[in-house]
Amino acid sequence: MPLFIVFLGIILLLILVAKLKLNGFISLILVSLFVGVLEGMPVMQVITSIKTGVGNTLGELALIIGFGAMLGKLLADCGGAQRIATTLINVFGYKYIQWAVVLTGFILGFALFYEVGFVLLLPLVCSIAVAARLPILYVGAPMAASLSVTHGFLPPHPGPTAIAAIFHADMGKTLLYGICIAIPAVILAGPVYAHFLKNINKPVPQGLYNQKKFSDDEMPGFTISILTALIPVFLMGLRAVAEMILPNNHVLLSYADFFGNPIIATLFAVLVAIFTFGVNRGRSMTEISDTITASIKVIAMILLIIAGGGAFKQILVNSHIDHYITNMMHDSHLSPLLMAWLIAALLRIALGSATVAAMTAGGIVAPLIMTTGVSPELMVLSVGSGSLIFSHVNDPGFWLFKEYFNLTIGETLRSWSVLETIISVCGLAGCLMLAQVI
Repeated sequence: MPLFIVFLGIILLLILVAKLKLNGFISLILVSLFVGVLEGMPVMQVITSIKTGVGNTLGELALIIGFGAMLGKLLADCGGAQRIATTLINVFGYKYIQWAVVLTGFILGFALFYEVGFVLLLPLVCSIAVAARLPILYVGAPMAASLSVTHGFLPPHPGPTAIAAIFHADMGKTLLYGICIAIPAVILAGPVYAHFLKNINKPVPQGLYNQKKFSDDEMPGFTISILTALIPVFLMGLRAVAEMILPNNHVLLSYADFFGNPIIATLFAVLVAIFTFGVNRGRSMTEISDTITASIKVIAMILLIIAGGGAFKQILVNSHIDHYITNMMHDSHLSPLLMAWLIAALLRIALGSATVAAMTAGGIVAPLIMTTGVSPELMVLSVGSGSLIFSHVNDPGFWLFKEYFNLTIGETLRSWSVLETIISVCGLAGCLMLAQVI
């Protein structure tokens, strides 16, 4: 009966989000109330659980995601993103242009949210397609693949960061494992699959983007741009490596733990970016503050949706549904990684939103980590992979891709939806393979 109530809650979530088009945050809170009451929890305990779930989830994540958004906005507004993209394209040349676009998307994907990176890079993709006389999708699909992978797999992006918090996973290890899985996924979904899309030759869309073109003098240098953008990656990665190779009492471990902490790593990157992308470029502190303020507007609703997912997770915990899920796993031979992926994938197909699917799946499968001893970092990546599968008409990202690349619905299903599915399946395969060696 308890699991049936959870199933009814998911059906209600599907109706609210997909059918009634209700905001994801409001939908998650309503479903949390619905499930809590039906599970027999006192009404005041339901409310307390929701408040606890929201508070515990946002306590650390608000800082990490907030600092990440500030870093990305500072990078974009000073021309640093354009500098990285144009430099890599010039180095690779038109012959290997897909690899330049993939590498650009992957690097910028660490600092920029998917939608921001997509709109930011689209003018460059259009320019390349025209200059090289290539189909726009042949150039643009690898860019979208790399941005999608970083969005779904790698901290400090909201989805994987939030799931890592739910699973108590180490951010640094999640990042390192995620990079290992992301590289083959990007290659297969990007340059490899794009070869099968060359016959979709659509005209470059006109008037769908309005991107400021920075002059060479306005942009910061390539080295300083890329080093500043990747500071969180370096610091969190070094922390994970230090924890793997240094003994527990080593003097350097405390420093690695401090500077590699996701909050400190992203904060340090923002402070450096304020200088390299702001003060050093002749921008006033007022202009820099305006950029930082604007960055928070982008993530406000994302944070609320994550908070709603945290509330739903807490209801599942406080109503002791985790005990039923644990007992169910005792009688199942299914890999917890596969189960987590399947639940996230089904929710993604039904709900559309990758973030809502990931947060809901995270709350459902969290008990499996303690029961099975599976790596929490791989569980983060498994849920993240499942939450990307087969984007279709109920996903805003589907329509973003369709309109900007001037495609029909059928062409978008053949390109974007299949591309996302390749990433999702590659992510699962990577998790299962890593589980055998770590």
